[in-house]
Amino acid sequence: MNVLIYVLLGIGALFNGLGAVALIRFPDVYTRIHGATKCTTFGSIFSILGVVVYGAVRGGPVSFGMVIRALLALVFLLLTNPTGSHALA
Repeated sequence: MNVLIYVLLGIGALFNGLGAVALIRFPDVYTRIHGATKCTTFGSIFSILGVVVYGAVRGGPVSFGMVIRALLALVFLLLTNPTGSHALA
């Protein structure tokens, strides 16, 4: 299970890094916002899923609370990140 956690966190870091590259490489502000938003949203999804898997493997009431909080943060992120990007554009 540790391998799955590391893979999820690695994929999250990769997407977040690609978002940083998108800010540098894309030609205008709208494509930069689009690239950065998509990459950071996917990167955060995979990072939070890594935290959820870690909490599920660890077990116990404290880990259950951590999993619930991480999933709530994921829902909040999925609702606010694209909305904020759309409002900026």
